[in-house]
Amino acid sequence: MEKVRACVDIAMAPNLKPVINATGVVVHTNLGRSVLADDAIQNMAEIAGSYSNLEFDLDQGRRGSRYSAVEDLLCELTGADAAMVVNNNAAAVLLCLDTIAKDKQVIISRGELVEIGGSFRIPDVMAKSGAILKEVGATNRTHLKDYISAINEQTGLLLKVHTSNYTVVGFTASVSLKELAALGKERNIPVMEDLGSGTFIDFSSYGMIREPTVIDSVEAGIDLITFSGDKLLGGPQTGIIIGRADILNRIKQNPLTRALRIDKLTLAALESTLRLYRDPAEAVMKIPTLRMLTRNIEQTELKANILMEVMADINNPRLHIKQIRGISRVGGGALPLEEIPAVCIAVTVEGMSTNAIQTAMRKQSPPIIGRIENDTFILDLRTTSDEDIPAIARAFSMLLER
Repeated sequence: MEKVRACVDIAMAPNLKPVINATGVVVHTNLGRSVLADDAIQNMAEIAGSYSNLEFDLDQGRRGSRYSAVEDLLCELTGADAAMVVNNNAAAVLLCLDTIAKDKQVIISRGELVEIGGSFRIPDVMAKSGAILKEVGATNRTHLKDYISAINEQTGLLLKVHTSNYTVVGFTASVSLKELAALGKERNIPVMEDLGSGTFIDFSSYGMIREPTVIDSVEAGIDLITFSGDKLLGGPQTGIIIGRADILNRIKQNPLTRALRIDKLTLAALESTLRLYRDPAEAVMKIPTLRMLTRNIEQTELKANILMEVMADINNPRLHIKQIRGISRVGGGALPLEEIPAVCIAVTVEGMSTNAIQTAMRKQSPPIIGRIENDTFILDLRTTSDEDIPAIARAFSMLLER
């Protein structure tokens, strides 16, 4: 009977469940990317449990726009004229291209024809939008003259894609945002930038590699900018579009907009996340993605020491743990060269292979996802919370009891 009850419990359990991320990859795409701030979670719960003014103007007493909840905030934070939000950045790029450049040529540097997760490529998204790809330059070097020579009466857009998920080094050259924006204004051609993993925070002030910010693009004069909400921004999955009001008005009228729009829960989470950015220091403290990325080595070492002490209480001779230094990663296709110093716990169990340990941890409740290095199971404490520590120790205790 107990076995039947256990099988029923397993069959009835939700397929989507919380896991402990001990991989050290902060924006882990396979594990749901960014963890939301408490403010966002509370707002989502409140909106989910009641009716809301999603598309109702309380001042005018008539139908309103769902974008009004975040448009003013996005304009305030970035300096853009107008803004809207769709369900992810790939959708944002598709919608912009379909609106502005359908059946027209889009000029882009050959070195910026990126592929994102899931084998989706910029040329494929462009083809689906009806835009015509016009490559210029070489893989490693593109000059302003390449754009100038490619412009003709069929040109509908100049597109720049930030290569956030890889870096070309060595003999390289690219056209700056200001140069491209100036060319667009001179030739009366809109200029768009796909920032990919956009950020409002200058990470170089925390000792990391500087990632171009959304504000940088606005100040450079780019007409249209798209970026993700669930990567370095630390919010829910969204594709954010900001830029010139006349272009945004056209995009909002595109029938595709309805198919790609976000729901009330996503909107609630995004609004609360954006409000935190009014005080950058508060944003870094309260948004988990930012907090984990900027956490110093002493803080992670303290957490590792606590886990070592708790796991020592298991007192099983088969369990061997030691503290080691490692490298955490940003993840989410952002800052690919950034190596964040980490303090990790290396775990071995006599009589078990490393793969067997990893498999066993995945079967725990909650599942514990670590990484394997040098045939050792590694727990990176940068991406764990204080509440995760007793759960990790309990999981190893249960494993050894079996």
